[in-house]
Amino acid sequence: MPNPNRGSCGYQSNEFEQEYDRPSKSQLKREMTALQKLGEELVEQPRDRVKRVPMPEDVRDAILECQQIKNHEGRRRQMQYVGKKMRTLDEEEVALIQKTIDSWKGASKSETAAMHALERRRDKLLADDQALTDLLEEHPHLDVQQLRTLIRNARKEQAENKPPKAYREIFQILKQLQKAPAGDQDLDDDFDADEDEDEDHAGD
Repeated sequence: MPNPNRGSCGYQSNEFEQEYDRPSKSQLKREMTALQKLGEELVEQPRDRVKRVPMPEDVRDAILECQQIKNHEGRRRQMQYVGKKMRTLDEEEVALIQKTIDSWKGASKSETAAMHALERRRDKLLADDQALTDLLEEHPHLDVQQLRTLIRNARKEQAENKPPKAYREIFQILKQLQKAPAGDQDLDDDFDADEDEDEDHAGD
């Protein structure tokens, strides 16, 4: 038998459902923390990067201003303000920002791995003469004499604890080779410009 007093307890059933659908306090706190961290990630990025992120102008301005503040307390307050501005974003805007940051991380990992590979190859060139032979087989248009001079100078720099000028030049050559197809003769033009300077080192 239906209870005649049902509905007179001070709330309606639809009110209860609305209350149930609201995010819990812990969920809201997690979302606020995530947005705060997202803002902090943006603050740590180079200014040119931040300027290219798709976001409302007022949010970007708050982030750029925070980057300029050196005072610890002032920066902390501005960081709180950045978090507040981040919470004004809708889900689509947040997703777009997160996607942009994720793309940076992916690119950074790839660039770091490539850089380490070049550094290992450079060290191998200094340690093993066969490494130069292998490199010339892959890129026959390289200037053999220039590379030998650079390797000799780089070894001398390490032995005498001198500034690593030739050492860095070898890295730049390897970096250019990584960007260009094997055997690209246009690379010779880039290297010839530095050749005279490198030969000066050979006489040191």
